[in-house]
Amino acid sequence: MPGGVVLTATSDVNRVEAPVTLKAYLMCAFAAFGGIFFGYDSGYISGVMGMNYFITLLTGLDPETTPSSQFALPSWKKSAITSILSAGTFFGALMAGDFADYIGRRITIILGCIVFIVGVILQTASASFGLLVAGRLVAGFGVGFVSAIIILYMSEIAPRKVRGALVSGYQFCITIGLLLASCVDYGTQNRTDSGSYRIPIALQMAWALILGTGLLFLPESPRYYVKKDRLDKAAEVLSRLRGQPRDSEYIQQELAEIVANNEYELQLVPQGNYFDSWFNCFKGGLRNRSSNLRRTILGTSLQMMQQWTGINFIFYFGTTFFQELGTISNPFLMSLVTTLVNVCSTPVSFWAIEKVGRRPLMVWGAFAMLVCEFIVAIIGVTDGKNPSAVKAMISIICIYIFFFAATWGPGAWVVIGEIFPLPIRSRGVALSTASNWLWNCIIAVITPYMVGSDKGNLGAKVFFIWGALCTCCFVYAYFLIPETKGLTLEQVDRMLEECTPRASSKWVPHSTFAADMGLMEEKSAEQTIEHKV
Repeated sequence: MPGGVVLTATSDVNRVEAPVTLKAYLMCAFAAFGGIFFGYDSGYISGVMGMNYFITLLTGLDPETTPSSQFALPSWKKSAITSILSAGTFFGALMAGDFADYIGRRITIILGCIVFIVGVILQTASASFGLLVAGRLVAGFGVGFVSAIIILYMSEIAPRKVRGALVSGYQFCITIGLLLASCVDYGTQNRTDSGSYRIPIALQMAWALILGTGLLFLPESPRYYVKKDRLDKAAEVLSRLRGQPRDSEYIQQELAEIVANNEYELQLVPQGNYFDSWFNCFKGGLRNRSSNLRRTILGTSLQMMQQWTGINFIFYFGTTFFQELGTISNPFLMSLVTTLVNVCSTPVSFWAIEKVGRRPLMVWGAFAMLVCEFIVAIIGVTDGKNPSAVKAMISIICIYIFFFAATWGPGAWVVIGEIFPLPIRSRGVALSTASNWLWNCIIAVITPYMVGSDKGNLGAKVFFIWGALCTCCFVYAYFLIPETKGLTLEQVDRMLEECTPRASSKWVPHSTFAADMGLMEEKSAEQTIEHKV
């Protein structure tokens, strides 16, 4: 009875997770709220960079005397303002893995909310380029903490049958944040004072306050307490999450499976000092299907591929891109429409990710997106100045957004929360999230130079690049993404050991770690007795 807790091993693969009450579902779902301020922070900057007052503030240009084609932020300022958030988020996500293991998943997210609020205060107070960039850098650290650990936290507390849907709720909240940002930008764009950009910036504090305050009342992850060998606390929070009595056989069996899986992984890769804990993410060979190295490469490359779909081109630079097309009377309104499509499409994934599965959703989602992107590029190149052709391009872009929102948007976050074993899970998810933000930053830096009228001026031709990259996503999804629906995190661990991604959809659980570890201990004891005799 470790920690005074009774652990009951079971060989029944259907009894490794306790039944869950509605209250427990709602507790898990609240954590998804973290997506709102992530999405809002990513979305508001597109509109702000197109506001007359903001452009005048940072460039000194007069909208009355400057030709409309020249009245815009220089490409290097767009690049710096947009990318600096992602740079901060990259480092914040890496740091978050350490904090999550030392102070807990929940407290790390709350800390991220505090850091984010400090960054927002700096941005709101800014009246110059320097302070604005500094504020976005600080806010980026906070977003990095939250974006990395909220996925980890949700994956660890959510019931297996709806884990994909609940984590998809995080992506849905990101789209809600993007929509709110577009609405606020649309409402303040014509203000002739600093409120035009300060109101959208300052509103971000509300989302961080709601998330941080709410998490004070939610339990810690039971898997964090197992990692810390505090099984009494693990049983207590698991009881609360599942809505079952602490001494319930269901709780005992689920906790036994978590403990056994952790012990099994520690036998494979023993823990050492601080640096060893990071090196463990890269142990094992590429030929070993379940090696930590392969899982880390899968997680980081999956998040890279999500950025390669080109979706953030629309949400970061959509307003300025529509302005440069020259045939859109209200680019702010078009940006709002694309964001609304994103919001309405994401709930499709709540059903599809559990019914259709992660793997087919990602494979066919990538195929549909690449078709849309090549169509947009071809229309833009052949008849890009025709208002009717531009309307067709926008329609296809909206279809493209639908496929992203229903597939790769939530799917990439769901999978990275499921593929890592407990000993390296916090650092594995942190590395994967950092990869997302690294490529987010790279795309934010180079895109203004590709499409800016004062630089590459690619216009719609940029969609040839996104289409080619999305083709890579399609091939990647077919060969490398496993099917994880309906499995506990411990069963995912076993599945990755026993089959390839292409065969993963046919794999079914056949044993439990708790039963196997018990059998191993019995055999070890028998061998010891025989040796003594």
